[in-house]
Amino acid sequence: MDYGLTRNCNLKKLLGVLCFLQALSFGRLQKNLHTINGVLDRSVVLPCGEIDTSYIFVWTVLLRGTVDFFPVARKDHVYVEAASLGSVSLRGTTLVIDQLQSGAEGQYTCIAFKEEPVITASTVYINLTVLVPVAKPSLQIDEQTPVEGMSVRMTCTVEFGTGPVTYVWQRYSRTEGTFTIQEGADQVLVLSPVTRFHTAFYFCTVRNVVNEETSGWLQLDVIYGPDVPVITIKPYAISENGFAANELEEVTLNCSASSNPPSFYTWYYNNSEMVSSQMYVIPKISRSQTGEYTCLAKNVYRNTGTKMSISLTVYYLPEGSPTCTALPRNNYRNVALWCSWVGGLPLAQLYWQLPSEEDIVIVSNSNATLVKSGTEIVNGTTYVCTISHPALKRDINCATKVVRPAGMPNCSAVATKLNEFIMLTCDWAGGLPRITLEWNNNEIGDLKESSNIYVFKPDRTYNGKLFTCTALHPMIPQPAECHIRLESPTLDSPSLETSILEGNSAQLICNLKQAIPSSEITWYDNLNKEIITDSQKYGILKEQGLSALTVRETSWNTDSGFYRCMASNAVGNTSVLIRLNVNKYPTPPNVTISKLLYSRQRTEVDVEWLTKGTGDLTGFMVQRQASVRSSRSIPVIKRSVRMVSWDTVANYIDPQIRGQKLGGLDPSIVYAFRILAVNHKTTGFPSEVKTPADPPDNVYPAAIGAGFAGMVVATVASLLVFQYIARNRERNPRLHDLFFRPAPEESRENIRNPEDAETAADNEEEATTSQDPSPAADAPAQDPVVPAAPGDSGVPLSQLSVADLPDDAPVNVTITVTATP
Repeated sequence: MDYGLTRNCNLKKLLGVLCFLQALSFGRLQKNLHTINGVLDRSVVLPCGEIDTSYIFVWTVLLRGTVDFFPVARKDHVYVEAASLGSVSLRGTTLVIDQLQSGAEGQYTCIAFKEEPVITASTVYINLTVLVPVAKPSLQIDEQTPVEGMSVRMTCTVEFGTGPVTYVWQRYSRTEGTFTIQEGADQVLVLSPVTRFHTAFYFCTVRNVVNEETSGWLQLDVIYGPDVPVITIKPYAISENGFAANELEEVTLNCSASSNPPSFYTWYYNNSEMVSSQMYVIPKISRSQTGEYTCLAKNVYRNTGTKMSISLTVYYLPEGSPTCTALPRNNYRNVALWCSWVGGLPLAQLYWQLPSEEDIVIVSNSNATLVKSGTEIVNGTTYVCTISHPALKRDINCATKVVRPAGMPNCSAVATKLNEFIMLTCDWAGGLPRITLEWNNNEIGDLKESSNIYVFKPDRTYNGKLFTCTALHPMIPQPAECHIRLESPTLDSPSLETSILEGNSAQLICNLKQAIPSSEITWYDNLNKEIITDSQKYGILKEQGLSALTVRETSWNTDSGFYRCMASNAVGNTSVLIRLNVNKYPTPPNVTISKLLYSRQRTEVDVEWLTKGTGDLTGFMVQRQASVRSSRSIPVIKRSVRMVSWDTVANYIDPQIRGQKLGGLDPSIVYAFRILAVNHKTTGFPSEVKTPADPPDNVYPAAIGAGFAGMVVATVASLLVFQYIARNRERNPRLHDLFFRPAPEESRENIRNPEDAETAADNEEEATTSQDPSPAADAPAQDPVVPAAPGDSGVPLSQLSVADLPDDAPVNVTITVTATP
């Protein structure tokens, strides 16, 4: 049926009905009106409501500014006039407009109706508003480089966009980042008066209900300055007349005056122009450069300038810093207090101030020396040397504290790499004067302060040799000594033999007794190979003379044997052998395969097994061996195969399990299987090798099922036939009498032929027609019409082939079932 036309109504009549319905409903248009907003050049969806398939619907529109409705679409058809609205399509009863145009605004009406004795209609009214996104705004500034104090006006212009439009004014600078100035409907920003703090990048953002856009950046560069210059000096020092500097120092004068554009700087020394730069660097200032320094700052844009002057005085001090110390004198019996600071102009004045005397004793200029007996000095006494100089703000003190070193001398010996040399060290830090150290009464090495190191090439004859270090100090009446004896290392072990079960970790321990020079323990495995660092197999723990070797995941056939720990130094070496016995776990019980069957596709195998005998076990493993057939012929028992190695296809099977299903088999390959019991690391004897058997063929259940299904189908068909004959006695009296009432043999008629069945069907159709009183019965018979494209009248179905029919064309199918008992 063509939904565009009813049987007794053409398009004009249809539109007339729609206009009539619209006129009837126009009085309640505002009451039922829906409002939908669409966006220009985007998609909008206009729903028609919920109606069933028996309705015919039509979309019309009353465009804004017009007085007439015009059709947009009807069921399965969009009118050409709708192209001005955008790309219009139907999605069921819903009207979809892609690439929405601005002229599509208006009132859309969807009328759905069906023809009954009384016309029933459903009407939906939609007011469509087309929203326009705002365009990218443009920013204008009447003066981008104003002078501080002027007024600046900025304007943000938008070409198009649905109102209301909001304007957001923002600025960006390095100091404050992005900052919002104002937000509202005002597209003009006025800065009055403009200051230097308004210097920044400005931009405006506009937005409406659809979107927002941001303008480009414009810089506002405010002209100002220069302010009064500020002069800084490095290094910073103050004198009575201004700033001070030490001779030969690098002095940096820096002038800064806030200005835009930046100031142009000129430096003057005693009214003589020196350099045109913001910074004036004097690499090595001298006394002749004492005077007045002036900085002039200019703003060339405004032709204005300011200046600032300072006074700089150069002082000359002795080089370096004053030195105060205590030194041994007179064969380590006296202490000389010595203070020195040579040079300077004028010379520095130095004098020692004794703690027990109130008078100040002036010794000399530039240096001062005071000698005192070591036995008379109280341990920890501080002596102060006072220094005065015109270049100093105040006198400075140089102090030294005479201290007897605490403790005793400490002797040690270490060997260099590969034990090529031995280094004897005698240390006694602290004290003033510094302690003096000697080895073996100065028979070897030299006299040195605080630390005396003697290096020599050793041999095994030095084992047990004694070395003595003597310490000399004015405050120690009797010299102090320390001794060191060279010894080779000694090793022992708490256990020289260790036994464990396979798979566990073993720990072997060696203890090193203190040796001089010190040494470290080195481990060697059962193959006499050095174990250098920790690894997955070995771990080494060392602490306080103890070294522990851990052998992980031990195996009875590779890890049993003698392990050696060895220690050596420059005067000897020693080693200890430790035996490791790795025992196997008891052999688990034997296994036999009780079941081994292929699946029907030969891609899986089901295997079951039994254990024989007693013994501990921790699991099972299943191994598979594949062999490639030598030919593609039907497999027989005696066929040549090429065997390959055993692959473990299932491992760590729980010891309580006695079966496993294995997949991933190739039907074209012959497989053999065997089972092994496992007790920790010990594997039992493999079971017998078996090849999977094919599953037995069992057709009997399928045959019974097929026969039962055939009987059920035949019984149902027979019942349907008998029911049809009983209900249609008048139409088929002969067939009814054949089954339910015997008739004379001459009056019977054979209706088992297909021609008789067709005749009976024609009679049934005539009877049905005679009972239908509808007007369509009087109309001449016509071929069904296949709907064509909009505007075509259609083609009779009898004139089309199957290839001409559309994909969704309805097809009548007649199915005849014949049941044979």
